[in-house]
Amino acid sequence: MSDALCFLSAVELQGRIRRKEVSPVEVVRAVLERAGRLQPELNCLITVCADEALAAARAAEQAVMAGQPLGPLHGIPFTVKDIVNTRGVRTTFGAVPMRDNVPAEDAVAVGRLRDQGAILIGKTTSPEFGSKCLTDSPLFGRTRNAWSAERTSGGSSGGAAVTVAAGIAPLAVATDGGGSTRIPAACNGVVGIKQSQGVIPHSQAQDLFGNQTYVTPTTRTVADTGLMMQAMAGEHPCDPWSIGIPTPDYADAAQPRGDLRGRRVLYCLAPPGRPVCADVASAFEASLRKLAELGAELEPFSGEGFDVEPIWRAINHTVWRTRFVDIVARHGSDLSPTFVRQVESAAHFSGVEYQQAMFERSRLFQRVQALLQRGDLLAMPTLTRTALPIGQDLFGTIDIDGQAYENVRAHWFPWTMPFNMTGHPAISLPCGFGQDGLPIGFQLVGRFRGDAELLRVAALFEAAHGLTGQWPALP
Repeated sequence: MSDALCFLSAVELQGRIRRKEVSPVEVVRAVLERAGRLQPELNCLITVCADEALAAARAAEQAVMAGQPLGPLHGIPFTVKDIVNTRGVRTTFGAVPMRDNVPAEDAVAVGRLRDQGAILIGKTTSPEFGSKCLTDSPLFGRTRNAWSAERTSGGSSGGAAVTVAAGIAPLAVATDGGGSTRIPAACNGVVGIKQSQGVIPHSQAQDLFGNQTYVTPTTRTVADTGLMMQAMAGEHPCDPWSIGIPTPDYADAAQPRGDLRGRRVLYCLAPPGRPVCADVASAFEASLRKLAELGAELEPFSGEGFDVEPIWRAINHTVWRTRFVDIVARHGSDLSPTFVRQVESAAHFSGVEYQQAMFERSRLFQRVQALLQRGDLLAMPTLTRTALPIGQDLFGTIDIDGQAYENVRAHWFPWTMPFNMTGHPAISLPCGFGQDGLPIGFQLVGRFRGDAELLRVAALFEAAHGLTGQWPALP
């Protein structure tokens, strides 16, 4: 029974807790037991808050029994990526120099989840400062894929996706600066959204106006994503992008209602010159057929102008160098060579080159806007192949159907980086499995601030595909 509790959705737990069919204490004990059992194999948690979580669960149980008002997430467990601040719980940023860092307050999104009754059970693994698409660090080692010990969990929110896929928590707070939520979601067969800029306030961004990173939900179902967004969204004075944005009922929007008649979906397999493995191409074609069966009109687009990794890198790595050059100077021997190399690689970017990249970012936004005037949504594979080998080197080659290619970022996730830069909402959904038995992700992109409609379409796609309930076999 305890493992069955671990795979209930947050929506299901919400109803059962309110009906007194299950106690928050039972739920938290079940997920903590599962976490303890699977952590040695998966290595997806860096801190487990067992005592605090059980105390919160007992208080939540008392509130239910006393008939007190309950928040929408009352008694539901969640995890937080270890680069997102949690009050009184160490937040290491996956880095040895930060291993004893304990924030004095929650990130805004985390505080809102707690205010709605969710119970923090632990912090999930991240590479140093969320710096790459693979989840490993000198501080904790490697996090394995939930489906295979031989494959990466993806990154940088690898621990978040693995805890969800493995039944350790139904809800996980992740982050996404170039695909860091959607990449591991695709690798582990879960739902990962990067919402529109400003929908969920980001209280740790340093460049408030040029920011292209997001605090995001990761869940097992679209309905749970809607429930989580409902709690996390809403304007806050810390984030100028959030001010004045209305908050629709995301939980209600994330239901498979109606169909897609009258909706046009523009699709593209890959930017020109970027290869895609046969398994992914086949799953993508099958996913497009699902959209057509729901009534959508499909139209291809060329993908010209979307090979943006050099632009993303010029912006992103310049920001990293500004943030981390002093840490590298003081603690270089405690940091991974990959992280140090990325920070140092930005030294040659001039101010003019950085600003040129920002101009290109603006043109990219306009390109996406033009497409979304022709269509209602965009569709593409999340990744060009399934999860990479567990020992993958970020600066090594990537294998796609037996052919080796340079530049892992540009060849594995060309379709995630663009929407960090433009701010449009993008969601990765499970859409099948490769011949290696590993999950494949399908990405849908909505209109700017059209997150509610994107959730509705995602819920229809999820229901049509019928993949919920397929989870990895774990001890």
